Amino acid sequence: MHKDSIIELKSVTVTYPHHTALEFVSLAVMEKEFVGIAGPNGAGKTTLLCAINGLSHILCGTVRVFGKSLFSNIASIRKDIGYVPQIIACDPRIPLRVREVVSMGRYARINFLKRFSAEDRNIVEDAAEVVGISRLMDRPIGHLSGGEQRKVAIARALTQEPKILLLDEPVSHLDLNAQAAISALIEKVHTEKNLTTIMVSHQLDLLPESCNRLILLKEGKIIFTGATQEGLKEDILSRLYGCPVKIIKNGGGCAIRVGTHF
Repeated sequence: MHKDSIIELKSVTVTYPHHTALEFVSLAVMEKEFVGIAGPNGAGKTTLLCAINGLSHILCGTVRVFGKSLFSNIASIRKDIGYVPQIIACDPRIPLRVREVVSMGRYARINFLKRFSAEDRNIVEDAAEVVGISRLMDRPIGHLSGGEQRKVAIARALTQEPKILLLDEPVSHLDLNAQAAISALIEKVHTEKNLTTIMVSHQLDLLPESCNRLILLKEGKIIFTGATQEGLKEDILSRLYGCPVKIIKNGGGCAIRVGTHF
């Protein structure tokens, strides 16, 4: 395993019927690194997260996490991987309170039949406080806004006390204010919890500043991996999306425009 890496994939291929989602993908992620993953629809971004989390059937290749084979140690490894999947708004009729949803993440650490201890309850409350949803804990999950539901999902992952945090499109389908708030929250959680974080995002300009490496996927293959600022170049992004891309600098950040008219 690569020195200091906490995640390592070697020549990983994942296929679905009539479709190859990942093709001979190799990468290493260092401990406490923040990695952003981007690419067009169908590029294999979600599949890559699932491969790291043991949720994809791998045709060939190897995945090692914490220096151990994922598939030989999947139960013990997944206890230390918090996963925030793509989220569709919850039905308002779902009879679950926020507290119950956040608490679900704790079952990665304890038996489903075991009652929560005082320590478990404190961990749930601490996670809610970190993401700023303490006042919402007794509300029905389906009555929350999209941004609030994302915070709940992040809190649920944190109750697991993970070493690795995987986030799949955490700012998608949110208004601009909520996007900025969730992006800032992810940066805060990554830094304060000393996590290794991997975040999939269509919106490269919303990757947190602490995202120090970028992986660009196209048709199941990595076409770029390196420092985030090195990947945010017009020629690289034009190749990624197959159309002209314009990067507009605005203060310390940038805006990305895609299309033929700027």
